[in-house]
Amino acid sequence: MTNHLHVDSLTTSNTKIDGLLVLRAKMVTDDRGTVRELYRRSSYSAFLPGSASQWSQINLTRTKRGAVRGLHGEAMAKLVTVAYGSAFGAYVDTRPGSETIGAVVTVKLTPGVQVFVPQGVCNGFQALDDGTEYLYFFDNEWVSGMPGQALCPLDSALGIDWPIQIDPDNREQISEKDSKAPSLQQLLVKLQ
Repeated sequence: MTNHLHVDSLTTSNTKIDGLLVLRAKMVTDDRGTVRELYRRSSYSAFLPGSASQWSQINLTRTKRGAVRGLHGEAMAKLVTVAYGSAFGAYVDTRPGSETIGAVVTVKLTPGVQVFVPQGVCNGFQALDDGTEYLYFFDNEWVSGMPGQALCPLDSALGIDWPIQIDPDNREQISEKDSKAPSLQQLLVKLQ
């Protein structure tokens, strides 16, 4: 029997948000399945800031299909990906003084697709499959009350076309905290 081996190298691409990168992880596939290299310091250090060379916390969420988490922009850089299922990722630049403040980027996340989210850029996602597992690498440990921003993911001014309709009163789809977070306009006024 012939062993079929296929290697996809790590690739990166820039987005319209300064510092927000979309990555395709190195993947090695053979007759048994696939190994995804989620992070290797020697490879990622060429394009991630120094703070991301040593992750301080790693979280994995399991989320129901159609549910939304975010948009949150804490004082931490993040590397996010999907370990299982798929998600619609949304990112909004809320960094005061940023040349791309207010810019929105969306990315379909599947296993092997990663997004590097700089500090101050809000991160959120909608699970497209039941039991989607969304993986976060953080360069700082999360603590209650840490500095950062939050935006309402339902703010029409963001122009995010969530693939699955969201009922703002359905707590299985969106938390009360997220549904009542400020709009982008409210946040921009606050940041002035």
